[in-house]
Amino acid sequence: MSFTDEAQSDVPLLSEKHSGIPPFLLEKARKAKVSVFETRTKPKATRNRLPVIPHGIEEQVFVDALGELGKQLGVENVERNDKPLTDGWYMEHPNTHDLMAVVDEEELVPSAMVYPGSTEEVQQVVLWANKYHIPIFPISMGRNLGYGGAAPRVRGSVLVDLGRRMNKILDISAQDYTCLVEPGVSFFALYEAVKEKGYDHLWVDVPDVGGGSIIGNTVDRGVGYTPYGDHWACHSGLEVVLPTGEVIRTGMGALPGNNTWQTFPYGFGPYSDGIFSQSNFGIVTKMGMTLMPNPGGYESFMYTFQKEEDLDQVIEIIRPLRIGNILENVAQLRHVTQSIAVIGRPRSDFYKGDGTIPADVVHSIVSNFPMGDHSWIYYGMSYGPKHIRQYKLDIIDAEFKKVPGARRIDPATLPADEYFWARDRIAAGVPDIQELRWVNWMPNGAHIAFSPVSPIRGADATRLFELARRRHDQFGIDLFPAFCVGLREMHLIVELVYDRADPRKRRDVLDCLRHLVDDAAACGYGEYRTHLVLMDQVAGTYSWNDGALLKFHEKLKDALDPNGIMAPGRCGIWPKQYRGRGWEMTKTSGENTQGDGVAPPSQ
Repeated sequence: MSFTDEAQSDVPLLSEKHSGIPPFLLEKARKAKVSVFETRTKPKATRNRLPVIPHGIEEQVFVDALGELGKQLGVENVERNDKPLTDGWYMEHPNTHDLMAVVDEEELVPSAMVYPGSTEEVQQVVLWANKYHIPIFPISMGRNLGYGGAAPRVRGSVLVDLGRRMNKILDISAQDYTCLVEPGVSFFALYEAVKEKGYDHLWVDVPDVGGGSIIGNTVDRGVGYTPYGDHWACHSGLEVVLPTGEVIRTGMGALPGNNTWQTFPYGFGPYSDGIFSQSNFGIVTKMGMTLMPNPGGYESFMYTFQKEEDLDQVIEIIRPLRIGNILENVAQLRHVTQSIAVIGRPRSDFYKGDGTIPADVVHSIVSNFPMGDHSWIYYGMSYGPKHIRQYKLDIIDAEFKKVPGARRIDPATLPADEYFWARDRIAAGVPDIQELRWVNWMPNGAHIAFSPVSPIRGADATRLFELARRRHDQFGIDLFPAFCVGLREMHLIVELVYDRADPRKRRDVLDCLRHLVDDAAACGYGEYRTHLVLMDQVAGTYSWNDGALLKFHEKLKDALDPNGIMAPGRCGIWPKQYRGRGWEMTKTSGENTQGDGVAPPSQ
């Protein structure tokens, strides 16, 4: 397919593809696709580093091994990665490489992609990988864009794509408010299934963009924006294929004939689910999840605050309201630069100079927007019957109005395409696709995130904001921060948007991020999630007691995965066959993601 044909092809529907769009979002998805390709200047890639072969495996041995796997899974479910790399976009994302690459796009690529259709076939893949000592890298759907997408950490790994054929919703319990899903079930798909069954009393908590896997998002500890926004806290029981091929079920799922898998997460004995979150200790093939009861009404609200230095006071106001559940959902406090970028227009429409966009330009632009000039904007929602909502909203209004110049924006004054309405839908459990419009800020737009966690304190918010601004100014990168406030902590999500076709821009973004990670750690702030190329550095910041935690993870890895085949390097956890061979990516490693080989099986 040519670049023009790709840009003009229609967006797949859920009825056509497991990763498709619901019909109610089709027109919005079409417009989003047009805007993505309007800013794309990057030519289609040619392959300069073929063939891609797993480390330590001879090519003919690998070819024969793939042929053997094809006989087990069906030849149509085993595919070599030897064609040009097609970037696609969010709704038609690749599983051949990282769509939003921050290093050379041929660095983090699999040698092949395989598509198991059941837990038994996942077992077959794992046993095959152990037989030939071939590294595998499982994904649910590969839409973890900004954190590596579908790319494996070790070049030449075989990608195990669970989404294409393992995409069934196995159960939705209208009585228990739970569901049981496979890895290829997106938030789009679960929402549509709930609606099709007429379960209006059930809500699905959804993240910013609804096309990702429920399992993938949850095991990576992603968040949504209703009171059920902590997805990992809302899961209940896993089915897991271990690196040696055994299958276990955790929690109540381990009890034969149980009827509480999705309702009680703990079962009996040690709680083992945690080791399968952000790890390379197994492949999750089924997961129970709780659903939110319809609260009987909801009302979104939005406040603007005029000065950047208001941040301290605003966060101090938010903390007791959030802990006391007056502010009920995982809401967002966003910086004014995002108010501009989220409309989806390129930066060059507003400013063509070098360096970061000046503050006076930002405020001049946003003063003409429906919400008016501001420095911070808070998106929240109140739930329940009207009289209950009003009680809480009055408290919130009185508290926020203590900040001089604070304004509550009347939603009736906002046009239908205003970003506020996307946040309104998401906080009501309705998936959307509007969020990533800010990636169009740069040609060939890509993003990568700085994601530290802190207490809900004004001093911490200010320190992190100033830390991020200092490094962004140093590297000439526009600053897009948003504070996502949980019950007793907050995530600062800073999206660094860059032109992925420009090696210098990629290098600047990666250098900026590496400084930010170390700067934050020096102040006591750790990342909760990160891109593949930063995992070693981030894991290294959790270094208390001479790195005791990482050593513990390595002991678990060696016990559960003696052949080191399962996603080596994920979250900084390397099997013994890779340790001491330079695989870790640090400030000094540059863009080289590869180490000095792998120890042979006899070692």
